[in-house]
Amino acid sequence: MSGVEGWVAHVDGAARGNPGPAGIGVHIEDEQGVVQAEIAEPLGKTTNNVAEYSALIRALEEARSKGCERITVYTDSELMARQIQGVYAVKAEHLKPYFVRARQLLGQFLQAKVVHVPREQNRRADALSNLGADKAG
Repeated sequence: MSGVEGWVAHVDGAARGNPGPAGIGVHIEDEQGVVQAEIAEPLGKTTNNVAEYSALIRALEEARSKGCERITVYTDSELMARQIQGVYAVKAEHLKPYFVRARQLLGQFLQAKVVHVPREQNRRADALSNLGADKAG
């Protein structure tokens, strides 16, 4: 995406059964395209939406810990992206703490945004999230 400064993260969450064995996938690159992190972690049994938010939170925490100040996060979860952008309200009570934490983390960057992309543009994070779900199941 032209004009984007800073780091790029691709995030995804997967839950088999929804709820079911779940995992997160995170792929982070710096401004030069150097991979800074690839994360595939199990979450145990949870929902797909919790997994999506958990991936976003993990990516933001990881990027901040490495000194990132500007980041664009790409997700194939339209619901999460629109909730973070303020287009959709977070109605599910169990998601509200995840939403609050994600917004807090986004506020720690000089510039940060979450962008919805088609699944085809999020393949690496999808593969990593499936690895995480495999470890959970």
